[in-house]
Amino acid sequence: MKPGTLNILYWIFTILFAGLMIFSAVGGIQPNKDTVAMLHDGMGYPIYFIQFISIAKLLGSITILIPGLNRIKEWAYAGLFFDLSGAIYSGVAVAGKFDPMMLMMLVWIIPGVLSYYYWHKRAGGI
Repeated sequence: MKPGTLNILYWIFTILFAGLMIFSAVGGIQPNKDTVAMLHDGMGYPIYFIQFISIAKLLGSITILIPGLNRIKEWAYAGLFFDLSGAIYSGVAVAGKFDPMMLMMLVWIIPGVLSYYYWHKRAGGI
């Protein structure tokens, strides 16, 4: 693959992934009534954890957008994937079964996997 194409694919998936993660974080930084109803009342998360995880997602998303920072970026990708895995696990645990609607999480996961893949591919690691 040409370096230019590789670079374009990397940035498309990275911006999409970071944008989705930032979108999911914004409501939890200062949790409103709907966020508290879903995450605290519905899933049992403490309100302080909602704020913590939202700020962590925001920082991780910003980190993957900044060129360089390779070691920190590796941690940011890991944290964002742990967040997504935790969201899936929490949904299954609360529902008591897998809901096919949870496949919508692929909208978040696929761009993240492709962003990570192309980041390593650009660096010659894959």
